[in-house]
Amino acid sequence: MRIGVLTGGGDVPGLNPCIKALVYRAVDEGCEVLGIRRGWAGVLCYNLDEDSGRDECVLPLDKQNTRTIDRTGGTILHTSRTNPSRMKAKDAPSFLRGNYDADGDEPLDYTPHVLKVLEHLGIDVMVPIGGDDTLGFAARLHKEGFPIVAIPKTMDNDVFGTDYCIGFSTAVTRSVQFIHQLRTSIGSHERLGVVELFGRNSGETCLISSYLSGVDRAIISEVPFDPEELARLMMQDRGENPSHYAIATISEGAHFVGGKIIEYGQADAFGHKKLGGIGMLTAEALREITGVNTIYQQLAYLMRSGAPDSLDLMVAVNYANIAMDLISKRQFGTMVALRDGRYTHVPADSVKRGSKHVDVDELYDVENYRPRIQKMEGKPMFLY
Repeated sequence: MRIGVLTGGGDVPGLNPCIKALVYRAVDEGCEVLGIRRGWAGVLCYNLDEDSGRDECVLPLDKQNTRTIDRTGGTILHTSRTNPSRMKAKDAPSFLRGNYDADGDEPLDYTPHVLKVLEHLGIDVMVPIGGDDTLGFAARLHKEGFPIVAIPKTMDNDVFGTDYCIGFSTAVTRSVQFIHQLRTSIGSHERLGVVELFGRNSGETCLISSYLSGVDRAIISEVPFDPEELARLMMQDRGENPSHYAIATISEGAHFVGGKIIEYGQADAFGHKKLGGIGMLTAEALREITGVNTIYQQLAYLMRSGAPDSLDLMVAVNYANIAMDLISKRQFGTMVALRDGRYTHVPADSVKRGSKHVDVDELYDVENYRPRIQKMEGKPMFLY
């Protein structure tokens, strides 16, 4: 059997250990593994009519070239945000444009080309490792009859169908570390501090990071906030703190009451623009309202940098082994998952069946802008 593996979307710590575990297990069971470079772009850009450039698209994987990759973050296969099923002609490889208008805005579906490439490469089953966008296209391939076994990853932990995604624990760990480090500057200058965290439209990374780091206030994506009220609360926190400072975390997808989420740049292949900047606007508003100097820090890619922590390492390796179990049993069209603290699998199209958000009623104090974690017994480990 020949297994294809790729990583798509944003990089997270844990991808390389997942790839290594999959390769080692596959080789021991007599399988071949072919790495697809740059996510779905690897198969999209593979020209069936020319030999040149193919090494840029695929990489055979074995025990030798994956032996040490589990010690580092990121992904040796590289990654992209490519959606072959909805792509403008101008963004497609030149050999695929054909007679299409390169300036046309109508998205085109290049899935048939992807299927031809997978068949040409002799791949029997694909193992995509990604978030809901990357795995959404995998579900499309399954619908077309191609075998897939998906592995969820995203530091936002927002893939529907699983309680946990590779990368989430390390993102929270990094956030807590940097928040505590920022206390030295914010406290030394007796200022207000605003720390902006990745998370797109899910406030879970912000909620859990603020809960564990003990910041004063936390603004999540799910609840619009009033900067005047936040200023009042933070000045109260500052006055009660012997070190005379206060810190708030804020999700990149947060927005003022009556305002909009801040987006910028071109939409990617899945229709998403970049988020970010609400933290700076909030810091400026706090400074104007209170007259107190405010420190703004966007943690951004630091949250997903470096090697994985032990939890992400364990989940990544275990997800790879479950994927191999499913392949051995030919249980295709599935996604490995954690549900209620146990490893399992769910249908691959689960990622399209809903969206994950913070349970505001259970976990958040809307009036005071902070986590409200009570009655822990019976709650899931990762508080989603």
